Amino acid sequence: MISHIMPTYGRLPVTFERGEGAWLFDEDNNRYLDALSGIAVCSLGHAHPAVHKAICEQSKKLLHTSNLYQIPAQEQLADRLVKKSGMDNVFFCNSGAEANEAAIKLARKYGHQQGIEKPAIIVMEKSFHGRTLATLSATGNSKVQQGFAPLVEGFIRVPYNDIAAVELAIKQDINIVAILVEPIQGEGGINIPADDYLNKVRGLCDEHNLLMILDEIQTGVGRTGKFLAFQHNAILPDICTMAKALGNGVPIGACLARGTAANLLTAGAHGSTFGGNPLACSAALAVLTVMDEENLIEQAKLKGNFISTAFTARLQKNTHVVDIRHKGLMIGIELDKPCAELVKLALQQHLLINVTNETTIRLLPPLIIDSQQINLLIDILSTLIDEFTK
Repeated sequence: MISHIMPTYGRLPVTFERGEGAWLFDEDNNRYLDALSGIAVCSLGHAHPAVHKAICEQSKKLLHTSNLYQIPAQEQLADRLVKKSGMDNVFFCNSGAEANEAAIKLARKYGHQQGIEKPAIIVMEKSFHGRTLATLSATGNSKVQQGFAPLVEGFIRVPYNDIAAVELAIKQDINIVAILVEPIQGEGGINIPADDYLNKVRGLCDEHNLLMILDEIQTGVGRTGKFLAFQHNAILPDICTMAKALGNGVPIGACLARGTAANLLTAGAHGSTFGGNPLACSAALAVLTVMDEENLIEQAKLKGNFISTAFTARLQKNTHVVDIRHKGLMIGIELDKPCAELVKLALQQHLLINVTNETTIRLLPPLIIDSQQINLLIDILSTLIDEFTK
């Protein structure tokens, strides 16, 4: 059959019809363990009853009105996010890329208010911030940028986890107005910086009157064992972006701001047709409620520690394993050679994983994954890695 879908994805030969918790079921009712959560989206698993109920009840009443009018669910969600994050206000959109676009616009607005004609933002090598032209330009991966020149100007790239490089960039360019960084690089290979890296970035921003922008699209909403990853460092950014797990599959993004950054956008300066509509906000409110009631964020920390320790024990004799990195349920197993083939091999064993940065197996299991499923994940994947590297 001829497909009329643009071939933007190399799709795997499987079609899922339904889900239940950490399991997905294909057309023949075969069961697969989802250790990817739709790329850090379905943290509550699939078909969670609370999210299902929220969506159904809201869909009976109202899906959309536009942001020309008051939206109570949006106000409630903003209040909860502000309380959980320590930020001041929120702009709602539909995706992580849109949230990062809003953050970039905030930084440029801030720069122009400082009298800087061409504001610049420091970004990191191996970063990923989205597929729009601005977020693609901010991304530190030449492969995903290829063919889309001319890119958006105003981004200065430095190595990740290198404070000296950030300091040098600030000294060399008086147009820098912000630093945009992921607390952990997900697409870049589950790269976890030094414990005090974000604190030092915060210090440089304070010293030079720059905005600190944290891209928490993948790390946010409990993935790392804190609601937001920057909370491990006891700091506050000026701008923080979220999406993915916030709606557990219902598209929603959020750009949170604090202090000066919270007052930069006024009516007409930015907008979104669908952003923060009643359906998306109702789903997100249900997600936050379940996270709190079931203590899933603390469980993410404990489960992540267990999984990392177990993989370390199982793979300790495998000399092809370069490193096992994790923060909560954001886990990377780096090999000494490209290992994209493992995705298909795992699929044959009814396990869903991902390989990023060519050599790193990325695991982003749902926060509701139970001990039996965790042991199954460890057993299948450890065996596959050993067989693949022989």
